Amino acid sequence: MADLGLQFALIGEEIRHAIDEVLASQQFVLGPQLEALEAEMARYCERRFAIGVASGTDALTIGLRAAGVGAGDEVILPAFTFLATAGAVIAVGARPVFADSESETLNIDPESARSLITPRTRAIIAVHLYGGAADIEPLVELASERGLALIEDNAQSLGAALGGKKLGSFGSVSATSFYPSKNLGAYGDAGMVFTDSDEIAQRALRLRNHGQIGRYVSAEPGWNSRLDEIQAAALRVKARYLDRWIAARRAYAARYDERLAGVNGLRPMSPRKNSFHSYYLYTIRITPQGPNLAARTDRVARHLSAQGIDTSVFYPLPLHLQPAYSSFGGKPGQLPVAERAAHEVLSLPLYPEMTHEQIERVADAVREALHA
Repeated sequence: MADLGLQFALIGEEIRHAIDEVLASQQFVLGPQLEALEAEMARYCERRFAIGVASGTDALTIGLRAAGVGAGDEVILPAFTFLATAGAVIAVGARPVFADSESETLNIDPESARSLITPRTRAIIAVHLYGGAADIEPLVELASERGLALIEDNAQSLGAALGGKKLGSFGSVSATSFYPSKNLGAYGDAGMVFTDSDEIAQRALRLRNHGQIGRYVSAEPGWNSRLDEIQAAALRVKARYLDRWIAARRAYAARYDERLAGVNGLRPMSPRKNSFHSYYLYTIRITPQGPNLAARTDRVARHLSAQGIDTSVFYPLPLHLQPAYSSFGGKPGQLPVAERAAHEVLSLPLYPEMTHEQIERVADAVREALHA
């Protein structure tokens, strides 16, 4: 799905130099590299504040707590997303409430979210899935109308935009992940919280460092969640290439679109109108045949695997049907778009260092599998 070794071969000397500078400084936690990265990423993401933390999951968790979400609250989020989105809600003591997806982009459906609001609702999480924009403007209006926090889970869509405005800059808080495979990936776990609010930023800064307001003085329980200097230094190098890498991803996604256009039983995901997709993942949807909804998707994946081509399903089981969240009462048939999507989606290899020949080979294998 991604060959990180090819990326390192191109920028390895710069990475080594940056890490050597950290080793020479012997300052590893909450130092100048993180401070510089936070300033650079705040500018890039069109936010006043950026707070580096230990992972994308921590970014969501700390962002929720900093926005005032806690025990007894309800948080509406899409069922069709990664486990961490719900896990962060539970980590702050709140209850996840699962919404259905839009049929085209598979992002959270604002009308589904609206229908789930109760007096206990404190926040809505909008996940920008696969590198594409959720329908964020109705959610901004809904959150404002009902006095809710709007949290953007931007772990997959750093660098993407809607109407010329960067994703992650719409809500009261946003969170991103620098997991190694992401468009901007660290060499381990790392994440970041973004906000324009002085109050939320100050609280997030406290929470990532044990809730401390002074040395060994804590105002509230917090986390040990600090993005370390080695990761910050590496991310600063890689961030200089991010727009170039996204451009390559977009070009290869366009080539996939061309090669797969008109193939029976298949449709690429459609970016939202007036959006700039960053293509963390290139995902196709395969129309099921027969009672076993996933059978055709499985057949395509097996056909590609036999030719040495990796694929992956993001995500095979919606959150409301996950065993870990069964206590929240999710039932089959409750969220039909999300449930159907789990049987249809298949993500194909996509990374900036791919060749046109590799794109052609993958696309031809998909065509063969669907014509077999």
